[in-house]
Amino acid sequence: MFYRLMKLIVAPLLRIFFRPWMEGEENIPDEGAAIIASNHLSFSDSFFFPALIKRRVTFIAKAEYFNTPGLKGKLTAAFFKGVGQLPVDRSGVRGAGEAAIRSAVAVIERGELFGVYPEGTRSPDGKLYRGKVGGLARVALQTGAPVIPVAMIDTEKVQPPGQVVPNFGIRPGIRIGRPLDFSRYQGMENDRFILRSVTDEVMYEIMRLSGQEYVDIYATAAKRQLTDDKKRADAERRAVQRAEKAAEKATKDAEAAAAGAAAAEAPADLDKPEKDEQD
Repeated sequence: MFYRLMKLIVAPLLRIFFRPWMEGEENIPDEGAAIIASNHLSFSDSFFFPALIKRRVTFIAKAEYFNTPGLKGKLTAAFFKGVGQLPVDRSGVRGAGEAAIRSAVAVIERGELFGVYPEGTRSPDGKLYRGKVGGLARVALQTGAPVIPVAMIDTEKVQPPGQVVPNFGIRPGIRIGRPLDFSRYQGMENDRFILRSVTDEVMYEIMRLSGQEYVDIYATAAKRQLTDDKKRADAERRAVQRAEKAAEKATKDAEAAAAGAAAAEAPADLDKPEKDEQD
């Protein structure tokens, strides 16, 4: 119900205000199961892609979108539940990943589209990061479903990370590649080297479609590095500010001391003005 409502209301609004373009929509089958593997630049990816393609797609979404407290958290959870997204716990809790894979396999077995962001999180700087071994490759090898690489273009300019109100006047795009067949590896979903090979092949196709610079580290590690760099830069800036204030105070103290010394060395004026002579 909510998904149809989004299609009827959100999709036309996105087309009016942003005029998004799309290439390769014919690569998404009109029926039958497939896995959508997309880069992840912005929170708005969760609106543009599902709203603009004809078929329904069920993406994995981080569990924080479903259990964040407060009014904003409740509204976000309602939206993701309404469009049928699957929560995945990224905290490393034992069994959480397996539960997400089982849910994804169930989507495929129903003949539907299952969507995943192989990077595991949004890119912190617009670059494409290493795909995580796990959900994407294992679901593909367990089900035999084709993997369709997708590149979101310029959505990070529409809504940069941390920004709530989107920027207008930017025209984002979606580029959809040809389906990738990994049936040659079916039954090898427990071989980590095969899983890495499948994941890397998908990431290469996403890179080719998106034109992004590829960085062979995980996006989560890049985020930590950027956070550490920012903390270090902030600490250095505060240290410089403290040093400048200390230097300014020292200069004022020196000027005041010099003025006091000059006043102490000046000769006393002993001459008194003479009284006017009276007639």
